[in-house]
Amino acid sequence: MITLYGFGRVFPAVVGETRELRIEWALQELGLPYTVHGIDHTGGEHKTEAYMAISPFQRVPAIDDDGFVLAESGAILLYLGEKYGTLLPTDFHARLVVTQWCLHALNTVEWATQQIQLIDKFGGGEGAAARRAELVKQAERSLQLIERRLDGREWIATDDFTVADILMACVLRQIRTTDLMDGYPRVKAYFERALARPAWRRALAAYAERFGALADAF
Repeated sequence: MITLYGFGRVFPAVVGETRELRIEWALQELGLPYTVHGIDHTGGEHKTEAYMAISPFQRVPAIDDDGFVLAESGAILLYLGEKYGTLLPTDFHARLVVTQWCLHALNTVEWATQQIQLIDKFGGGEGAAARRAELVKQAERSLQLIERRLDGREWIATDDFTVADILMACVLRQIRTTDLMDGYPRVKAYFERALARPAWRRALAAYAERFGALADAF
């Protein structure tokens, strides 16, 4: 049985945005049984010695898969795909293409989308408007490249849905309340196609239930 270390208590403004959703999505896609161990982030549980033995980065999520412990959402998704199949190709070169797009989603696309989301949610203080404008330029550059990649393609890395699509859809979700995807019809259709998957809907519903909310609120 897999234990997913997710958020038990977290600041209300980020409920629905936390990264264990990426892992729950994959677990639902794979049909794996799991339990969620809630971490009290507001109380600093992520900084305790006990949790640092699980996640040395003091970050959530992490997993314990029958004694194998792993942190960082990208690493966890690649692990799940490698061990349990269907979300990662068996071909060596195809797996590297998936890894490439995972890293691009996390290291390049999310660099701008997450900061835009944080400014929109929390303000960002002095100079936030100018900083956001620069971040939008960076996000649009990524969107242009993703739009080009999706020409004639259903999914971002291979012909099949993979962990790269989970990560890309999740980082694009950070700008879902903006109009940034409107000028990129392939990207917008890709995003909507990914979030229409039954496994995502199940993951979101399970997450919402833990927080006593409706999935539509997110």
